[in-house]
Amino acid sequence: MKIILTKNRGFCSGVSRAVETALSVPAKNTFILGDLIHNEAVLKKIAARGIKTVKSVDEVPPASRLLIRCHGVPAKDLELCREKGIEVIDCTCPFVAKTQAIVREKSAAGYTVVIAGDPAHPEVEGLLGWMKGDAVVCSTGEEDLGALEGKNVALVAQTTISEKLFCKIKENLQKLALKTLEIFPTICYTTICRQREAEQFARMCDAVVVVGGENSGNTKRLGELVAAKGKEVFFVHDPATFEYEKIKFFGRVGIIAGASTPDWVTREVLFKMAENKAEVLETETAVAEEVKAEEAAPTAEATQAPAANAEAEQAAPAEEAQAPAKANSAMDKILAEIDREERYKKGQIIKVRIVSATDEGIFVSGSGKLENSIPKAELDCEEYDRKVYEEKAKAGEEIEVMVTAVRPTQLSQKLVKKLKEEEALLDDIKAGKEFSVVCTDVNKGGLTGELGTYLVFVPRREIRMGYVADLEKYKGKTLRLKLIEIRTERRKEIIASQRVILEAERAEREAAKAAKEESFFSNIQVGDVVEGKVERVTSFGAFVSVDGFDCLAHISDLSWTGVKNVTDVLEIGKHYQFKVLKIDQASKKVSIGYKQLQPQPWDLAAEKYAVGDVVHGKVVRIVPFGAFVEIEKGIDGLVHVSQISHEWLENPTSVLTIGEEVDAQIMAFSPAERKITLSIKALQPRPEYERPEHDENRPVKVKKAPRRGATESDDDEEYREWKEGGNFGASISELLGSDEDKK
Repeated sequence: MKIILTKNRGFCSGVSRAVETALSVPAKNTFILGDLIHNEAVLKKIAARGIKTVKSVDEVPPASRLLIRCHGVPAKDLELCREKGIEVIDCTCPFVAKTQAIVREKSAAGYTVVIAGDPAHPEVEGLLGWMKGDAVVCSTGEEDLGALEGKNVALVAQTTISEKLFCKIKENLQKLALKTLEIFPTICYTTICRQREAEQFARMCDAVVVVGGENSGNTKRLGELVAAKGKEVFFVHDPATFEYEKIKFFGRVGIIAGASTPDWVTREVLFKMAENKAEVLETETAVAEEVKAEEAAPTAEATQAPAANAEAEQAAPAEEAQAPAKANSAMDKILAEIDREERYKKGQIIKVRIVSATDEGIFVSGSGKLENSIPKAELDCEEYDRKVYEEKAKAGEEIEVMVTAVRPTQLSQKLVKKLKEEEALLDDIKAGKEFSVVCTDVNKGGLTGELGTYLVFVPRREIRMGYVADLEKYKGKTLRLKLIEIRTERRKEIIASQRVILEAERAEREAAKAAKEESFFSNIQVGDVVEGKVERVTSFGAFVSVDGFDCLAHISDLSWTGVKNVTDVLEIGKHYQFKVLKIDQASKKVSIGYKQLQPQPWDLAAEKYAVGDVVHGKVVRIVPFGAFVEIEKGIDGLVHVSQISHEWLENPTSVLTIGEEVDAQIMAFSPAERKITLSIKALQPRPEYERPEHDENRPVKVKKAPRRGATESDDDEEYREWKEGGNFGASISELLGSDEDKK
């Protein structure tokens, strides 16, 4: 006898997650609502931990823990748990939960929901508990659905129902005059794969052994599919009750297992076959090739009944005893594969085969008992297209995925791409390329962040130049880093430094600055006229950028007339022409002037003023011999005390005050000497002269002989021009008169 073992065996992902949870959760005050899965051996193992199974939430004490079975429960049970303060551990199969969501949404929208399934099955009972409207359960495909005509109908399936039954019910609904028909093929992909495999085994084998619980819907349907092909079916729920004698006369026997059947049960069945020296073919492909060859050239031996095969088996005991080494090696390989419990690690990259696709994502299978779904958000594609992945499934395409979580296992294809990009980035980082990381945490030694799957650690001394006292202020900030070393002994870790980048940049800046300064000083001389941009101002001047070098324009070198504020002359951000006044290369200082390129007021005075002109000005200072009047910024004229008034004045302050505005006539003008002599009294009417009575105590003015060319009015009183010197521009007669008065 030859046997072939199905590839799809062991727990499906939903059952595996539920069983792992039940075997790891604390047993105290923990209950399970109904049978967790339909497998007596597993349920006994869970019960042995002290976890009790209850039939309703009413049996669960408040503040306890309740595991929800794979088949799901009605919504009211979850609501009652919340009211009683019961902690819910929901082990509902993801495919069942998806169907529950569809049922709830469509029934709430006014649809009549048709469920293809067994009305007595816990999953269907749970689905009915999520309804908000009418529902119809179809279990045979022969039901009369005429009452649904003219209605909106949504069709869903029990996840373990026969694919053929679902298709039959779908065809029946499509024949009706429905207002709307929405079809949701919610059969679990694992169920579909195993059902198709069962049909394939029925074609290739003389008999099929179905391993699994008799009360398991998906296991029961595997047997039904085989029987429908006219082949013998043997159910084995307990290896101890397996009777090899019933199958030993068949030439080729297939072994398939339900989704809730643990691997160890299948292993025990194989052990019994191995004891009877059954030949195990390594793969279905080998059997398929044998079947193809037999169909092409059938022989008498190939068409013999099982009884004839039995006679041949009894006639050649020696050959049976000398089974080929290949058969034994195949058996050993299969048993080793079953015994090996595939343990995946977070971050591990594995290869899986695409099995099918839905609107939400794809289903894959991998080595060991891995069967899982991958959401479309975790696929490596810009926009998910179900048809594209259905074609890939037909081709049995393999893809690389990353394990993102265990118990239950979660996979991502997108992260594989990121990991490869990460590896390329690591190559660049190893070559000295700068990279960025956001600081997510701090510890006593420094800062930490993440780069893909790597932990990045920046020691305190490597954060910046100088000691860092407060690490917390770096939380959430982006660090610019370079590699120090990579460690992979205990975990994937990158030790990096930001300080080396800052130091290198500072050295680069200083080198560039030095080169720029050297170029600047080698190309500038005193007297040069340069253009500069005013960068900033102070109370003593403006700093001007000339070819990128800071030069100082002192406030005294901004205007010939003097200013109080730099901004009265220069505006920040604007460009001006300056003259280089002084260069000190040793101290890196350059003085520049703005006024040196501007005309002085006296340079333009000759064009503006002439003798005889009347000007308006302001008294800016008073001295004993007269007053200085500012006629414009930078140009002052002297009004001698004798030219202030027709009356004799002891002191100019008796008639003038600083800040007073006056009109005066230009009496003398020397632009070269930068002197203007003014007269206020020249603009005043001349009073009639009266000789006062003689007073010995009053000085007497002596009328002098008229000067050549002088007028009568000029002779009346002496005109006194101011000159620089100790006598303050007073005449000799004034000085002599002053001496006589003192006697």
